[in-house]
Amino acid sequence: MRPSLPRVGLAVTAATAVTLAVALPVTANAAPSPDALIAEVYGGGGNSGATLTQDFVELANRGAAAVAVDGWSVQYLPASASASSTWQATPLAGSIAAGGRFLVGEAKGTGGTIELPTTDATGTIAMSGTGGTVALVAGTTALTCKTAAACAADPSVKDLVGYGTATVVREGTPTGNLGNTTSAARGAALADTDDNAADFTVGTPTPVNSKGQTPGGGNPDPDPDPDPVPGDKRIHDIQGPGRVSPLVGQQVTGVPGVVTGTRTSGDRGFWIQDTQVDSDPRTSEGVFVYTNAVPFTVVPGDSVLVNGTVAEYRPGGDTGTNQTLTEIATPTKITVVSKGNPVPAAEVLTPTSIPEAYAPDAAGATIETLPLEPTKYALDFLESREGQLLQVDDARFTGPVNEFGEGFITTKPQQNPSARGGTVYLGYDQPNSGRLKVKAGSAELPKANVGDVLKGATVGALEYTNFGGYTLATNSLGTYTSGGIKPEVTGSQKQSELSVATYNVENLAPTNPQAKFDRLAAAVVANLKSPDVVVLEEIQDNNGATDDGTVAADVTLAKFVDAIAAAGGPRYQSRSIDPGNKTDGGEPGGNIRVAFLFNPARVSFVDKPGGDATTPVAVVKDRGRAALSVSPGRVDPANPAWNSSRKPLAGQFTFRGRTVFVVANHFNSKGGDQAMHGRFQPPARSSEVQRQAQAASLRTFVDQVQAIDKGANIVLAGDINDYQFSPAVQKLTAGGAVVDLIGTLPPLERYSYVFEGNAQVLDHLFLSKNIKRFNYDVVHINAEFADQASDHDPQVVKVRPSTGSALADEILFLVEDLLEHLQRQV
Repeated sequence: MRPSLPRVGLAVTAATAVTLAVALPVTANAAPSPDALIAEVYGGGGNSGATLTQDFVELANRGAAAVAVDGWSVQYLPASASASSTWQATPLAGSIAAGGRFLVGEAKGTGGTIELPTTDATGTIAMSGTGGTVALVAGTTALTCKTAAACAADPSVKDLVGYGTATVVREGTPTGNLGNTTSAARGAALADTDDNAADFTVGTPTPVNSKGQTPGGGNPDPDPDPDPVPGDKRIHDIQGPGRVSPLVGQQVTGVPGVVTGTRTSGDRGFWIQDTQVDSDPRTSEGVFVYTNAVPFTVVPGDSVLVNGTVAEYRPGGDTGTNQTLTEIATPTKITVVSKGNPVPAAEVLTPTSIPEAYAPDAAGATIETLPLEPTKYALDFLESREGQLLQVDDARFTGPVNEFGEGFITTKPQQNPSARGGTVYLGYDQPNSGRLKVKAGSAELPKANVGDVLKGATVGALEYTNFGGYTLATNSLGTYTSGGIKPEVTGSQKQSELSVATYNVENLAPTNPQAKFDRLAAAVVANLKSPDVVVLEEIQDNNGATDDGTVAADVTLAKFVDAIAAAGGPRYQSRSIDPGNKTDGGEPGGNIRVAFLFNPARVSFVDKPGGDATTPVAVVKDRGRAALSVSPGRVDPANPAWNSSRKPLAGQFTFRGRTVFVVANHFNSKGGDQAMHGRFQPPARSSEVQRQAQAASLRTFVDQVQAIDKGANIVLAGDINDYQFSPAVQKLTAGGAVVDLIGTLPPLERYSYVFEGNAQVLDHLFLSKNIKRFNYDVVHINAEFADQASDHDPQVVKVRPSTGSALADEILFLVEDLLEHLQRQV
């Protein structure tokens, strides 16, 4: 899960704006009400902790003509309405202008410090701060309906909102729970799908009256200038020729621009772009105006003058490695000079627009002090377009859209393309500069998979965000077109082949829904064809993230085994070793570990007692061949390389009389590494140090086995958390003692994970060099899809274990092939 971080600025922290406005409409859903409806409800006014002194109901008109509300009313029913409950009514008079607002004030309390703007109607209803039902009624007679169905059948009810705890009378599902500091507000598009939960968002109260006035008597322009004149600073002066504004921390007045888009949730505000460009290719002509939680009334096409403070906002916090976003924050005045102006044309990004080279080399120091070179480096090019409208035609997704509504597209469709539509990461010097994060501005993204395409033009303003860097906040999208990828299915194994799979099941615990177990199990059976041995990573203890000292995972493993059997797979057995409490990293309280599942009908596990969290497995000689002292047993668990990380688990298996050593692995994560798109270039990969030490420890184990038995069959499997070209993997494979199977695939097929639009390798299967007969497959079923059972793709290898003699192997394999041929003939 991604942490929720406070919004802070590098030099100036954006605070509440003083005067403001309205929001840009987004694409509407179904619209039962063509005009007047309820836009916002708030019942915490005057309560303890509240800022506003008064409850309110805000109405809006989404129609093209004014709506007269003479003889209408706003009515309220308690959340837990009983037979004796009655509706309370506040009569209305006047009209709601097309696209306008209408503010109804209700009861005041003793708390709060800020008054509502002048209300358009006033009542005395004491609304609950946590839940209730509000109706807009074409009449003043109190309603009598007490159920959702009865109210829906009443033709006088124009709109109805059940908020918070209102479970009886509501449209669809009630809104989220409210409190003394939160209201439920309909989105900027005023969508009315007859589902309150879908149509309303819980957030800071933002009352606006028919004059556009905001709390405390604010007005978008309290001191109108009959002939507004731009100030002496323009957007390109604010952006400057570098990454950090030369005006950071300074007040600017009358900054001119045309509104190109708005954001009405999260970091609220709007983008403006100057139509009078300068001649410096390094200076952007667009900027974001950060208004915080105060509503604003500007819409695209408004020509505005903005007063505010120039700030540099670093997503993730000032001490992080991200770059900053230049903004005008704390706006004190927004003057609308004219409306309905053409929005500046978006710059079309062609496959050659963004340079191939990704970032300047600052020897690991910050690039924020370096001059921009937008014709040489991708990061410089994007910085020089910060805040501007950009357009990508036929944008192909290289990273699936996640739960936060974010994905990655490419502006360079021929840059290391995989057959399934992704962009493959092939080296530290090949970061794939065409990748660009996309998220919703006023246009929501579809639940796209890798390879899906937005046919036609996708347009948005460029910003810089946490978890991905330069981001296109989309105003409009091309037509969604599926790329058609399907989950892969591996080929069937032969009787003479031992199949070993590795699968990171992403924090699997009994507290997960049964559906997750079932889906993972179905993949093991249908997509991996029930491997003989399954190496699992991220198996959590029996109560998951609950931090109470539990370390056993027998319930987790049993539940997974049962699910596989229910899916038609074999009745696997499991082997694992419980870690010490909170010693192996991962989600706090989860005590993740690696584990084996194996099919006893196909392969035998050689159990040797004595293995525990701290006892190291030793390699011993048994009748001239290598064997394990304990099985399962942990490899080198006291080595500091494994501090706060999963310890490898070695198991001794027998397949057709041949011994096979399988080691399950989950190296330390990349947490702490600097962002690829960040200010430090090249980015430091500090986590590599521990993985190199872990690779050295694991390699020592391999060397110990091969010192006794050069013909030993060794399979190393798991989530190495590093690339095939990384120092850790190179250390593990040095001299060819083991072979990294991902390297046997064509370069553009080498991936098992997708991160920030790069298809890359984290999971690996290694074979000892004496195993010559194998069939290897990365089975793509998760990483490329918006709907994932895990964020990793599993891998499977089908091997002919060696007898230890090359000549004996040739004879044995020939006999096995002949027997299998005869069986097929029969």
